[in-house]
Amino acid sequence: MPKDILVIGGTRYIGKLLVQRLLRAGHRVTIATRGYAPDPFGGRIARVRVDRRNETAMRNAFAGLGPFDIVYDQMCYNPLDAAIAVRTFAGKVGRYVMASTIDAYRVLGYGLGRPLAESDLAAGAQTIDTGYPWHDPCRATECYVRGKVQAEAYLVRDGSLPLVTPRLAHVLAGPEDFTGRLAHYVELARLGEALEYSNADAALSFMPLQGAADFLAWVGMQDFTGPVNAACDGALSAAGLFERIGAVLDTDVTMRPAAAPVEPGRLSPFDLPGAMVLDTSRAKALGYRFGHCDDWIDDTIQLHDLAFV
Repeated sequence: MPKDILVIGGTRYIGKLLVQRLLRAGHRVTIATRGYAPDPFGGRIARVRVDRRNETAMRNAFAGLGPFDIVYDQMCYNPLDAAIAVRTFAGKVGRYVMASTIDAYRVLGYGLGRPLAESDLAAGAQTIDTGYPWHDPCRATECYVRGKVQAEAYLVRDGSLPLVTPRLAHVLAGPEDFTGRLAHYVELARLGEALEYSNADAALSFMPLQGAADFLAWVGMQDFTGPVNAACDGALSAAGLFERIGAVLDTDVTMRPAAAPVEPGRLSPFDLPGAMVLDTSRAKALGYRFGHCDDWIDDTIQLHDLAFV
């Protein structure tokens, strides 16, 4: 049966692919964005132009809209955003899907020694910092990890939205990936520069862009709540990923261990002192199948290589 669905942030990257999948399945889709980026959907969707971080604007924009069967919030980055969502959508949504991230588990450190299960991170027990300037654009990168965790904490404690929090593995994509993380490694290999790494065995989980959109579309149509991990089998460390890139590009790559412990991510985007691999048992028990990194990662690397030619 077609559903009325709102996607907050549906004009680029995962959000755009998610909207495509929802439309293909016959659902009625509204997207909410600031209107700065064009979208390719024409008359197939409804649009709400609003600043997601302005509570007054959000409440006014949605006062006469809804209820929605599902709200996908791709832009909930901190507890202020979460509070705005509660005051805008409480009682007006059947299912609220807040896209979260594997990086939320960084608050646990890197010494667990096994794949990370949803129950390892008790989001509701996390302290919420009410004094931090969460909406300061100069601090967007700095506060990303803590912000995601505290957004989830706020929503769990409030309890008024039927909450699902997919904790997505690191998403790898072609040249459309605005983060530039995979591109960093491909360019390093093409230039023949050495990769420094903290721990050659510090694997972490990945998934493809299309796979992330597929998973979110699936999550919306289910009836479970709470956190759920999403990742392909076949985790890779930064060193392992760089080796893979060298094999795909048919070029020798040089690596060396860092001289001293460094801050996670400083040497390169996916460099960590210890493993961060997601346990996807819950999603699999609920009926989802992710596949293996071997199924897609070489093609994704090749897309980046073409972009540098």
